[in-house]
Amino acid sequence: MPLTMEHEDNNVYRLDLQGRLRKTDFQRAEQELEGEIAQRGSVRLLIVLDGFTGWDPGAPWNDLTFYMKHGDAIERIAIVGPDRWRSHMLMFAGADLRPAPVEYFPPGTAAEARAWLSS
Repeated sequence: MPLTMEHEDNNVYRLDLQGRLRKTDFQRAEQELEGEIAQRGSVRLLIVLDGFTGWDPGAPWNDLTFYMKHGDAIERIAIVGPDRWRSHMLMFAGADLRPAPVEYFPPGTAAEARAWLSS
């Protein structure tokens, strides 16, 4: 499974992306996250790219329904991954569109990313 989500602590959720991200996996994660937002009110996301190879080509990635409905409930996003994905992931996360801060961290720095999420 290219995308898994795990509740780490308080309102921090870890999403691991491996291989090629399929739209169906992404939609499943959005549904899970929607349920968590309904329970907790807001969330912070730690996204870890581990062997990530990109997005399923041809999928409708321009659907902003989740962002429009729940974007304000995401307080912070930390992304950990290789530098080659930095600009793509920041754009995918809507770093310049959302009020929440989004930071990118190099591989092996998940602890630093967690600390930033908690600050």
